[in-house]
Amino acid sequence: MFTQSLDARASTIASLDLAAYLERIEWGDDIRLDLDTLSGLLAAHVSHIPFENLDILARRPVHLDLDRLQDKLVRAGRGGYCFEHATLFAAVLMKLGFVPVRHSAHVTIPAPLGESPRTHMFLTVKIPEGTFVVDPGFCAFAPRVPIQLVHRSLANGTEGESHWMERKGHLWLLRARLNGTSAEAWVSTLRQESSENFEIGNYFASTHSGSPFVNRIILRALTADGRVTLMNRELTISHGNVVHTTQLTDRRELRALLIEHFGFDLPAVERLRVPSIPEWQ
Repeated sequence: MFTQSLDARASTIASLDLAAYLERIEWGDDIRLDLDTLSGLLAAHVSHIPFENLDILARRPVHLDLDRLQDKLVRAGRGGYCFEHATLFAAVLMKLGFVPVRHSAHVTIPAPLGESPRTHMFLTVKIPEGTFVVDPGFCAFAPRVPIQLVHRSLANGTEGESHWMERKGHLWLLRARLNGTSAEAWVSTLRQESSENFEIGNYFASTHSGSPFVNRIILRALTADGRVTLMNRELTISHGNVVHTTQLTDRRELRALLIEHFGFDLPAVERLRVPSIPEWQ
């Protein structure tokens, strides 16, 4: 099992601009090493830093070093996908004095375990109240609250959202229920992973021709009472249990969507090529 040394931890977080990050997520509360702070930080992170794979579709490399992660997710106001979110959030937690452990998982939406590569990154954090799963970089089914690592212990987000962990032998499963739809989100052994393994997973997920991130638009932003998700041209906006679905007509609407719901403008998306959308190739 990989164990990160104290020197390596210190090196990892040395370049983190904590003040800039806390400003990005609009954090103004006190910080304690407890569940209230962990829950508040996670909720603020996922509410202010969206999930998006636009750099991958634009054939730009995805970097996991902390300096370039901060340039993108903090200073430029952009979002990212699981490796970017979890790497940044782990560094923040470490800087604050938490001890996050990094894990990988097989995403089982929509492919079953045997057909899914191990290309998702999430964290566990042990605090006085117990050990909690923290997953800031999942897409449509993202939990906005920490989930206690206890078999079938329910964690509720907003109205219509709940998540729980389920144990099956040596495996742990994240299950989710959103607006009446239930899903098995991912499966993990909870083995602690090294930075090198995440670099490999990130490279595969962001470059392989069969990766969904290389072929589809996948966006998610959380709101106070729901979420905004885009899968290719299908836009879904939920407020509590009320769900509205529509289709984007063109890439100008995609750019407008980013400005209105995701907090940034990216003019280049008006020329974005998306392999799984014939009209946008």
